[in-house]
Amino acid sequence: MKSQIKRSIKFSVSIAVITFVLAAIFSIISSSLLDGVVWIVGLFIVLVIVLIGVAFDVLGIASTAANETPFHAMAAEKVKGAKEAVNIIRNADKFASFCNDVIGDISGIVSGTATAIVVIQIAGLFQHNTSTLQIVLSVVLTSIVAAITVGGKALGKYFAINASTKIIFFAGKVIYVLESKFKLKILPKN
Repeated sequence: MKSQIKRSIKFSVSIAVITFVLAAIFSIISSSLLDGVVWIVGLFIVLVIVLIGVAFDVLGIASTAANETPFHAMAAEKVKGAKEAVNIIRNADKFASFCNDVIGDISGIVSGTATAIVVIQIAGLFQHNTSTLQIVLSVVLTSIVAAITVGGKALGKYFAINASTKIIFFAGKVIYVLESKFKLKILPKN
C-alpha cells in the first residue's frame, strides 16, 4: 500500500513538472506564432491548438477503452506498433493522464490565452477601440472556442470508444517510429 502511494506521488510530481515545462513551451511557441500575424491566421492557430487538445483527449480515452487481446497476435507476428499498443493499454492510466490532463488541459489554457491575443488584434483594427468592443469580441470568440473544444471532445469520445483498437494501433505505430528511429523513450517497457 505504501509503495503504491509513493509511486502515485512520484508520478503526480513528475506529471506536474512535465506540465510546467510543456505549458511554457506551448505558450512560447503560440505567442511567437501569434506575434505580428493577421487576426485570421491567429484564429487558425487557435483552432490548431484546440484540435491538438481534442486529438490527445481521443488518444487518452481510447487507451482506457481498448482491449489488448487483438494486439497479442499482431505482436507475435512482429507487426510494428503492436507491442507498443499493448504497452499503451497496460499503462492506460498514465497514458490517459498525460494525454487528457497534461496535453488536453495545456491546450485549453493556451487556446484561451491565444484567443485573448486575437481579440486584441481584431479590436486594434477599429479606430474607435472601446472596451465594449473588446468585451463583445472576447465573449463571442471565447464562446466559439469553448463550443469547438467541448463539441470536438464529445464527438471524439464517441470515436475513441468505438474505434479504440484502430486509434491505439495508430498510436502504437507512431510510438514505434519515435522509439526505434529517433531513440526517444515514450513508454516504460513491461
